Amino acid sequence: MELRLLATFEKVATVLSFTRAAAELKYAQSSVTSQIRALETSLGTELFDRLGSRIRLTEAGERLLPYARQIIELADEARAAVVGAEEPSGTLAVGTMESLTSYRLPPLLELFHHRYPGVRLSLRTTIGDATKEALRQGTYDVGFLMEREREHAGLETEVLAEEPLALVAAPAHPLAARSAVTTAELTEVSLLATEPGCAYRDLFEQELDSLSPHGVSFMEFGTIEATKQGAAGGLGVALLPAVTVGRELAEGTLVRLPWEPPFTLWTQLAWRSGKRLPAQVRLFVEQAVRLVREQASP
Repeated sequence: MELRLLATFEKVATVLSFTRAAAELKYAQSSVTSQIRALETSLGTELFDRLGSRIRLTEAGERLLPYARQIIELADEARAAVVGAEEPSGTLAVGTMESLTSYRLPPLLELFHHRYPGVRLSLRTTIGDATKEALRQGTYDVGFLMEREREHAGLETEVLAEEPLALVAAPAHPLAARSAVTTAELTEVSLLATEPGCAYRDLFEQELDSLSPHGVSFMEFGTIEATKQGAAGGLGVALLPAVTVGRELAEGTLVRLPWEPPFTLWTQLAWRSGKRLPAQVRLFVEQAVRLVREQASP
């Protein structure tokens, strides 16, 4: 089995598309097809079921995929060891989310831009389950999570910091003058939120639904910035990571309501279990752990 053929197989198996794999590998689609056929011939078995315009792995393909990934990762590690390059290089596909990209990661991104220009970071915005699935499939090298759970099937995780949350509203909001706010009271006011699938929004909704006979509804804004603007404009209250509202609280355009969420979220960095981390990925993990923990320290 040639390494080149295994690399093409791994890419097709990850994206489940000959066309997309060809584009990402910068091959002609006919070249990708011929390489997969050559690998199937050498192994004496089909690796993909062709279902019209769609494909899926056969049982043999499913068995080969983890070995192909290990061989590719080991080859990359061997190449780096032999070349002995002083400066790390390579591309990293990083799963992240708006709150972390905008408020936690700038020092990390600046560090890599200036000190490690040979490392190309490709940031992919997804949240929660989508990020975890992309990591398991090998689409992402590493991914940032903000979750209540700190262990995830098929992934190795480095917990970076606890991520405090803040319930915020406009200074003129009726709850802003209260010395304490109960969860039951929040079921009676207008609620603002980002999209479903975000851990803090989903957990907040679960808490409120448990006290409301008909459930609660949110005015969805999609992004944190839009949600903050809605809250500052008096449209309702919003639960957001505290790091995202620091400037607004300092300026007085938002106030923090006296309510503490009954759950804790943790910012984490994850990658596929058993994955051999190339030098540039290990470096990214080490620097992310250092910088995010420093930033989150009181």
